[in-house]
Amino acid sequence: MKITKFLGLSFILFAFAATSFPEAVHAKDAAAVLDVFGNEVQAGARYIIVAPSNDNTTTLAVTATSKIICNSDVILSTLNESLPITFSPAIKSNDGVIREGSYLNVNFDAPSCRMGGVTTMWMIESEGLIVTTGGVDRLNRFKITKYEGDNSFYQLSFCPMSEPFCDCSCVPVGVNSDKHLSPNVGPLLVMFEPDAY
Repeated sequence: MKITKFLGLSFILFAFAATSFPEAVHAKDAAAVLDVFGNEVQAGARYIIVAPSNDNTTTLAVTATSKIICNSDVILSTLNESLPITFSPAIKSNDGVIREGSYLNVNFDAPSCRMGGVTTMWMIESEGLIVTTGGVDRLNRFKITKYEGDNSFYQLSFCPMSEPFCDCSCVPVGVNSDKHLSPNVGPLLVMFEPDAY
């Protein structure tokens, strides 16, 4: 009898707390990632990842070492050589907004590769430790966070699939001496420009 009364009282207190303090029950969503125009970045929409050059006179962009893209490496080049990418959350969201710190899959938007059965999803090549294509859904996670040194830029990080083997942390992605995107040489400062097709 005492257990039943205790459970009933606990339920009433929880219901009261949930209605009086909804923010304590419902965690606030992380901030949305914004594009260069201040709009929320959307899952599935096409974007160009742009970055400033060292001298701030040229806009650089992410592309692939081959226009075919299949089994290609991800590099930083000039804006006119850019390739569009899409983001998809590893855990589906209700509103389709890409949020800071959430796990993402990153894909080049290249239907020719998908028809050939090769994914355009980014992954880390284990031997050369560079970003390349051919990833598998949910095993090759990235995330976007604000760059601490300048709030107008973001940084990309690679997040190894850790469970249940280790508690691995995310690693910022930068650009190595060969212009390949690579972990542990960064971070690369980036912005997201909607692709005009």
